[in-house]
Amino acid sequence: MTPSLPIRQACPPGACVCGRERLLETPGADLRILRLTRQEEKRLLERLENLESLADLEHMQRRMYEQLGIRLEIAPGFHEVRSMRGIAIHIDELPGLCRKTRQSIPAAIRRGLEKHPEIAYRLLDAHDLLRDA
Repeated sequence: MTPSLPIRQACPPGACVCGRERLLETPGADLRILRLTRQEEKRLLERLENLESLADLEHMQRRMYEQLGIRLEIAPGFHEVRSMRGIAIHIDELPGLCRKTRQSIPAAIRRGLEKHPEIAYRLLDAHDLLRDA
């Protein structure tokens, strides 16, 4: 008998539109996102706030996709970047991903970038149009 993994508890009715119940009812659905319990979410957010380098951020992006199915894109915004708010952080739609989690992940990444602005500079350098010139 294999032990079942703990899954995220349901949000209060009307508080979230994550589609958790529909996801559970769908046969063959990708249930990885439901492994993100509230305690695991706190650990993830703390880890994102304490990034050490751009490579660390990219590693976290890969791990979030591998373990939870969360596709995260981070790039300089369309307009000029004057602060961390100018860095665009996009999370693809994912059934089962709570609305609050969808908002807290980019906020945690921005706090991490504010703690270590050199990561943001490396991110900007990586997306520079003239970097190969």
